[in-house]
Amino acid sequence: MSSLSNHPDVRRVKTELADYYEIKHQSGLTLLLAPMEGYHSTYALFGTNFGSADSCFGLEGEAPARVPEGIAHFLEHKMFECKAGDAFARFAGTGASANAYTSFDKTCYLFSCSENVEQSLEILLDFVTEPYFTPETVQKEQGIIGQEIRMYEDDPGWRVFFNLLGALFVNDPVKEDIAGTVESIAQIDADLLYRCYNGFYNLRNMVLAVAGNFETEMVLRLADKILKPAPPFTAVRAAVEEPDRIAKRRVEQKLEVAAPLFQVGYKLPGGDVSANLLHQPEDEILIEVIAGESSPLFRALYDEGLINQTFAGEAFLCRQSAAVIFSGESKDADQVFTRILAETRRLQREGIPPELFERCKKGVYGRYVSLFNNVEPVASILLNCHFSGVELPKLMECLSAITLEQLQARLNTAYSSEKAALSVVLPQKDEA
Repeated sequence: MSSLSNHPDVRRVKTELADYYEIKHQSGLTLLLAPMEGYHSTYALFGTNFGSADSCFGLEGEAPARVPEGIAHFLEHKMFECKAGDAFARFAGTGASANAYTSFDKTCYLFSCSENVEQSLEILLDFVTEPYFTPETVQKEQGIIGQEIRMYEDDPGWRVFFNLLGALFVNDPVKEDIAGTVESIAQIDADLLYRCYNGFYNLRNMVLAVAGNFETEMVLRLADKILKPAPPFTAVRAAVEEPDRIAKRRVEQKLEVAAPLFQVGYKLPGGDVSANLLHQPEDEILIEVIAGESSPLFRALYDEGLINQTFAGEAFLCRQSAAVIFSGESKDADQVFTRILAETRRLQREGIPPELFERCKKGVYGRYVSLFNNVEPVASILLNCHFSGVELPKLMECLSAITLEQLQARLNTAYSSEKAALSVVLPQKDEA
């Protein structure tokens, strides 16, 4: 049985914000362990580098083949139902709060607790590595997820977001709903679920990230006990040819909303996943420069009643896709769209004011630093960095080193008005 002191492949990574161990376990799984002194809670993430965008892939040298949209999310649901009983019920016995999520490029299973960490972690490692699918349980789940899909079809926040992705991207599967459609999930059966599981739930394609109050030796002990050596990882994703343009300029939908919702998006140059993550701090600063709360544009739009406190910006990224999105409520979303594009062009033409750059950079850096005061974001950042092929110290180094000239170059080369789109959700009935 291995321990931290004699493990053949362990590395301690020290940063100003967090120290953690990176361990390559004999099973093939990467362990990212961040004990945090003085904290009472523990947060664990067991994730696979497999998400909703992985809808076409091949295994062991075979040609890529498509699987139904939404299968990654369907698989996430099914994993909690196992031979040993419902995993949620088992977590209830330890007092842990458990959950899972599927994004465009990953699926993660998690729990948080302040006691019984070892028992909870044993449950997590056990049920994620022991799939159990039958025709009967798959059919039952189709009905449950079908209801979830119908609910999201009428969710204004969900629709305005995916309508924007459909406008920005032509072929990239990120434009498809994570849960799929009622028609696509009807094609899922147990054999397809096992195909996806065997392809991507390979420990060499997975990460266990734990942060908070726990003992690293305990994690290694459980890994030795439960995890078996994984075969070589052979899944190959089909390449996506995404053109250098957007699909449409504007998309509109009417739903039951009290006030119109909008999202404005810039489609950014695609790249590999590492480049996308390293550009993210730049884009987060540019969001603040263009329309953050301390920017001239935000104050003007707010004073004119075109936006309210719901207005916000975010950097969106997947493996080969990236975008910047501004969202909120507005009585005239088209005017907000026009003004954001005009302000971006003005900053490209006249340059970013040095004092605005410094203020926005400090604000973004402060947000990053504050994340390390909580166990959940620490584990999440470690997992995301690993899947992106970027170590945490490198990400923080890039953020610290951003210069005004570098940010101006990113703005001038990546933000094109020709690759911007508007998504609007309007009320069903216009009121006089």
